[in-house]
Amino acid sequence: MSSGELLIDGVNIRDYSLQSVREQISIVTQEPILFNDTIAANLQIGKQNATPEELEAAAKVANAHSFITNKEQGYQTNIGDRGSKLSGGERQRLTIARALVKNPPILILDEATSSLDTESERLVQDAINNMMQNRTSIVIAHRLSTIRHADEIIVLQKGKIVERGTHQQLMELGGYYRKLVEMQEVK
Repeated sequence: MSSGELLIDGVNIRDYSLQSVREQISIVTQEPILFNDTIAANLQIGKQNATPEELEAAAKVANAHSFITNKEQGYQTNIGDRGSKLSGGERQRLTIARALVKNPPILILDEATSSLDTESERLVQDAINNMMQNRTSIVIAHRLSTIRHADEIIVLQKGKIVERGTHQQLMELGGYYRKLVEMQEVK
């Protein structure tokens, strides 16, 4: 049995319209959702009237600007179906930049780095750390390096909360989280 309520700024989420909630949230998933269009058009999905300056600023924070400007047509480069003309790390950084263009107060990251190689993960993780500044971020991750600096970590096991606290508190507790960290060798 589950109960409780989800509040945004102290107001039950059910009291908001669906459109209003969607306007407040951006999500970055494990598998980037991109369209057969230009880089600029993909970045503008969350904010149609975004200026070129806003796109560039978001791309810089997402560690995407340099790879975009190295493309022959820059922001006007077509990325192919589902971003097929980009590497996995480039696709993910583009998705992060798109979330930044929208500039939502709430950000959901669902396994945003799990499908990347080590170098791409470092660039994407840096972009995520930049993006999470000054906003509420909900990070869903099995790779614990992603969440090490979170204000609060909630550990789920079989759909139930088994532990919660900071990284340091959970390490000192010596429970399930600590075992996971030691298995992944995250210090």
